[in-house]
Amino acid sequence: MLNSDDFTRRTTPGPSAAGAAVLHNGSTHAKIDATDAGIPIAPPAHRLRPGSPREVALRAWDIPLGVLEARLGSMAGEQECMAALDRLRTALAHELGRCQQLELKVFDVQTELAQLRAELAGTRAGERRARHLAMHDGLTSLPNRNFFRQQLGLALAHLEPPRPTFAVLYLDLDGFKPINDTHGHAIGDELLRIVAARLSQAVRAEDMVSRLGGDEFACLMADLRDREQLGRLAVKLVEAVSAPLMVGKLRLSVRPSIGIAICPTDGATADALLEKADAAMYRAKRHRTGYAFVD
Repeated sequence: MLNSDDFTRRTTPGPSAAGAAVLHNGSTHAKIDATDAGIPIAPPAHRLRPGSPREVALRAWDIPLGVLEARLGSMAGEQECMAALDRLRTALAHELGRCQQLELKVFDVQTELAQLRAELAGTRAGERRARHLAMHDGLTSLPNRNFFRQQLGLALAHLEPPRPTFAVLYLDLDGFKPINDTHGHAIGDELLRIVAARLSQAVRAEDMVSRLGGDEFACLMADLRDREQLGRLAVKLVEAVSAPLMVGKLRLSVRPSIGIAICPTDGATADALLEKADAAMYRAKRHRTGYAFVD
């Protein structure tokens, strides 16, 4: 049986029972005396203003510890992601700047290469012009004496005796000096250009016409069969040059004299062939035969 003191202790709420609070730790529930823990005892629920600091604080005690840790971990992960994104943006900006600098350097190098190519092309073109001028006559654009001797030397180096393989024709214009003295050098130069063009058109594709100087020309005839063929070619040249020509309003005409030297019969060197052909040309001029062989 209960006495009056026991009934009073069991029915009278004490401070501990009135201020007890329950903390949830996951699945573990521990009762803590709110007064002993220094936690203010909340008024009844209907007296709490929603959203007040006390109401928020009391509700926080009801969130499981695992949920709090998950939320805090999620917030930390988001902060780390933001920091990583910031670092990535900084790195990308740095790389973008470096790429732009590299593009500028590449552009500069390409510009320098283009300038070098242009300079190289100009240099090569200048070298070709220089070689052309060194080996060609400035008035008629025909190969000059040096070029003719060079080609004659190459032909001699590939000589296949005993069959004659080429001949040298030495040409001089009869009556050119009176025309040049009477009408002036401008008329004489134009006449020489016309004669050069006629000679170039009269010879074969494998033959070579050169201006040796003044009114003297030379032809290198290749792949010849006999003297009769040479004679026909010489007659063709005489007729081509002797045809009347017009220089401005002047009607003029000149006649060539041609000396022919055959290799290797008349000489085996460039000097010997030119000398023999020159002598034959003077004989043709004296006898007014148009052309003459060495013998």
